[in-house]
Parts: sequence; structure tokens; C-alpha cells
Amino acid sequence: MVISNKPLRFILVALVACLPIISFANSEKDAAHNQTEATHEAAAAEGHHAEPTDIKSKIKTFIGHHVLDSHDFTFTQDDETGKYYGFPLPVIIWDNGLQIFSSSKFNHGHAVAESNGNYYAINHHDGKIYKTDASGKIDEDEKTGHPTNVRPLDFSITKTVLSIFVAALLMFWLFTSLAKSYAKNGGIASGAGRFFEPLVVFIRDEVAIPNIGEKHYKKYMSYLLTIFFFVLFLNIFGLTPLGINATGNLTITFSLAILTFLITNLTANKNYWGHIFWMPGVPKPMRIILAPIELLGVFIKPFSLMIRLYANIFAGHIVLMSIIGLMFIFKSWIGSTLSFGLSFALSILEILVAFLQAYIFTMLSALYFGSAVEEHHHEEEGHH
Repeated sequence: MVISNKPLRFILVALVACLPIISFANSEKDAAHNQTEATHEAAAAEGHHAEPTDIKSKIKTFIGHHVLDSHDFTFTQDDETGKYYGFPLPVIIWDNGLQIFSSSKFNHGHAVAESNGNYYAINHHDGKIYKTDASGKIDEDEKTGHPTNVRPLDFSITKTVLSIFVAALLMFWLFTSLAKSYAKNGGIASGAGRFFEPLVVFIRDEVAIPNIGEKHYKKYMSYLLTIFFFVLFLNIFGLTPLGINATGNLTITFSLAILTFLITNLTANKNYWGHIFWMPGVPKPMRIILAPIELLGVFIKPFSLMIRLYANIFAGHIVLMSIIGLMFIFKSWIGSTLSFGLSFALSILEILVAFLQAYIFTMLSALYFGSAVEEHHHEEEGHH
């Protein structure tokens, strides 16, 4: 039995067409509400930080805070009482000596922290710590809008750093138990680690060996497995309600790309460098032209790794949070239901993206390693 999808398309189109009408029904009420809220915003603007009051500004602020790192781990907050549910994290900064204190002194960015006579405040726009006076004022450049206050070296255990530690400990526990089960059961996996054994075999047989070769793949396997599961776990953490956005942080993806860059170039053989600076089989005048281009490609490869992972995860978080926010903007059961259905479907897609981005990062790293250790046999001077 075949069911035509034309009626379903018509229903969906009709629902989407009705959304502006449904939202327009509340326009007068919203306009009056927004006017009232604008008055409150103007009154609050005289304070240190004016909190958003209308629903759209709240959603925009929430999304902005979600993709930024944080010096405390907040699960949720009560808007009516202003109470936060979570726990503080240690702040470790270097400013005329080591300054260590709890992030609870910042009161979630609403207070000035004092340590050994120094005062610090968190900038709400970028979530960074800046040195201030007792008032906590952060001055901004009129042209660029960037803070002009001194920014101390920050070694704090932030929410992203904590998630990295959790992912590392989880990986250590899972794969240590998997290795021990092999020794105890004669090469048969048992325990929680057995669920990840197919992925380990897949990385070895479908990623490492085809791209690096039977001769050299073993020395890269530990890194490839580590980078795959590390990126995968952080991607999955980002889909939880905990608000972790580690792989959507450019500094994290930059660090991972740098590791691949260093391993590739430090383990490369002479053939790899020979094909960059003096390509065999190419006329000598062309070699001079192509050498700078090939050398530039050495740096473009890790850059593409960094941007690809960062952009996909960051964009996924923004789109998903924006669609969820539409449920509170539409203020109707039809609009909210459609937004919920779309966000649910996108969440399922984001799980696929989490695995896919971990696979792509690992695959490209293996491809770079393979090109670094590939053995060429050319008769370089055979053609003139």
C-alpha cells in the first residue's frame, strides 16, 4: 500500500502559512509589553549591566552565553528569584603573582572579585576576566568596542576545561577496562568498553591502514583513537542540557589541529619534504614557483581542520538554540509544536554530525600522516 505524501505537504505548507497570522494575533499585546520592557531597560541602563527583559533579547542573550565559556558551572536559574543552580569553579590567574580564588566571588558576573588587593570583573560580552578598580568598571574603545582594561593571564578551570577533564577521565576508564578485558578473556572484550570495540576496529581497518599503510599505521593508532573519541565525547557533551560547547570553541579546535600539524611534520620523511621544496618529475623553473605554494599548503591543512570542526559544531548550536527559542516567541500551540518537532529532528541530526565530525577529523589526520610517511620511488632526473 502506497500513501501519497501530497496531503502531508499541503498540511505542512498551510501550517507554516498560518504562523504569521497566529503570531499577529498577539502583536498588540506584545507591542505594549515590549514598550513597557523598553522603559525598564532604559531605567536599568544606568546600572553596571542592564539585563534583557523582553523575550527575544533574553533568548539572544541566552544563546550568546551558551556558546561562550564560563567560569562557573550553572545547570539552570530561576528568573523570579534570581537563584542559580550549579557550582563554582576555581579561578587561577597570573597578575603580579598567582591569584587563586573561587568563581563564586563574581556572583555569576554581577559582582567584582577581590584578591590580594586586586579587583577583577567578568565582561558580559566575551566572558573574559579583566582587571578593574573597586567599582568593577570595564572601559571600551570607542572605535573597536573592545575592552581597554588589562587582561591577566587566565589559567582557570572553566566549564570547557572541566568537560575536557571529564572526557579524558571517561576515555581512560573505558579503554583501560577494555584493555584489561582482552588480557583476562583471551582477546574477548567485556564490560563497558566492549561497546566501543567496533569503533576501535573501524578506525584501524577503515581509517588508519588504508591511509597510512600496513608498515607505519601502528605508531599513529594511539593518537588517531584518542582524537576520534575525544572529539566524539566532547561533541556529545555539547548536545546535553549542560550547555557545554567545547568543540565549538576556536581555541580547542586550534589546539587539536596544532597536534596533528606537529605530528605530521615531525614524523615526515625526506620524500615528504622533497615533494614540497623540490618536486620530482616537474621542470626546474616550475619547482621554484610551486615550492611556496606547497609550503603554504602545509599550514592550510591544519587550518582547515580547525575551521571545519569549529564551524560545524558552533553553527549547529546556534541553529538548534534559535529553533528552541521560537517556541517561546510564537506563543501558540501550533508554532511551538512545529518548533519542538523541528528542534527534535535537528537534535537527531546533530548526533549524526557529532560522529561525522569526529570521523572527518580523524580521517584527514590519518591522510596527512600517510602523506608524511609515504615512500616514493622516482627517477627524478629521468625526464628533462
